[in-house]
Amino acid sequence: MSVSNEAILSVSTIFKIFGPHPERAMDMLRNGADKNEIFDKTGHVVGVFDASFSVKRGEIFVIMGLSGSGKSTMVRLFNRLIEPTSGSIHLNGREITGLSDKQLLEVRRKDMGMVFQSFALMPHMSVLENTAFGLEISGVPEKERLRRAREALAQVGLAGQEHSYPHQLSGGMQQRVGLARALTNDPTILLMDEAFSALDPLIRHEMQGELIRLQAEQQRTIIFISHDIEEAIRIGHRIAIMEGGRVVQIGTPQELINQPANDYVRTFFKGFDSSRVLKAGDVAQLDPGIICRLNGKAPQFRAGADYGYLVDERGHLLGVVDAEASGAAADDRHRLHEQAPVYTDTPLDEVLNIVASLPYPVPVLDRAGAFKGTISKSQLLQTLSRH
Repeated sequence: MSVSNEAILSVSTIFKIFGPHPERAMDMLRNGADKNEIFDKTGHVVGVFDASFSVKRGEIFVIMGLSGSGKSTMVRLFNRLIEPTSGSIHLNGREITGLSDKQLLEVRRKDMGMVFQSFALMPHMSVLENTAFGLEISGVPEKERLRRAREALAQVGLAGQEHSYPHQLSGGMQQRVGLARALTNDPTILLMDEAFSALDPLIRHEMQGELIRLQAEQQRTIIFISHDIEEAIRIGHRIAIMEGGRVVQIGTPQELINQPANDYVRTFFKGFDSSRVLKAGDVAQLDPGIICRLNGKAPQFRAGADYGYLVDERGHLLGVVDAEASGAAADDRHRLHEQAPVYTDTPLDEVLNIVASLPYPVPVLDRAGAFKGTISKSQLLQTLSRH
């Protein structure tokens, strides 16, 4: 699934200070004080410090960090459940930090859906009524809100459960109702704060898969708050790591694993099996000296090479050729291409057995068939040991 480069939500130099006199704390920040000094001298808490970033349309953007890092504060700034001390937030090009209460209510109703860790279902209401509750508050006519609620329940796999009550549902099904309720107004952006953390591991994994499916089918923009690196890597197109109110790094899972900004980011991935998120293209190296062409006769090899990678005029791989057979015409008898293709986007954990079993470095292609490099046993071991 491709993600647009267009920004749907932009955050610019956002600060959030908790306390009765935030302007004093802001002055101290401008003069170089850190959050600990500010707390010691004023009792004020720096919740978010100078955050600037954008969320792309159609991506799952995960914000994660340890407890107290500011991630939940950040998501509440997005929908103005709390007010920023300084800075601006734009949604679809419109600044929402300066909206009146009435305008803000409209944005929340039409543009934002929110799913919390607690299911927040009304026990005396049916599944259908719970799903339609937000629309009822917004004054949507009964026939219309029930129609939209049924559609949302079908989207999350709860068709047929409309007349059940929350106590009759499993935790995962209750959270699906919460998700359906957030989808009823077809929000521009879906905010999810630790939405799956209260679920059992198997149900949590199932709900993550459901979210990935919904996002892919509907191209939804989702901001997901999590403290779990496994969850962030599974669902996130990009991940923002927060520490002490600061956004210390934003990147794809591969970028964060390969190029952590500091030790704090590095510790999140300690013990994580990087082969599950790295792709073959992250490891492959291209040595021009191993590429050979036919020249109308036999392939030409670099001196000392055991194998050559035969490509056509477009750079597409024709086969892997044994150097010992280079004196003969390069026909199919001398091309070794029995293995299934390995592509740049093939997960590294699917490549391990192939690399281990073949006598030559495994060729890696892009999806158009162009030769992009090879992965040798030593390269693979170095990559895995580094991570």
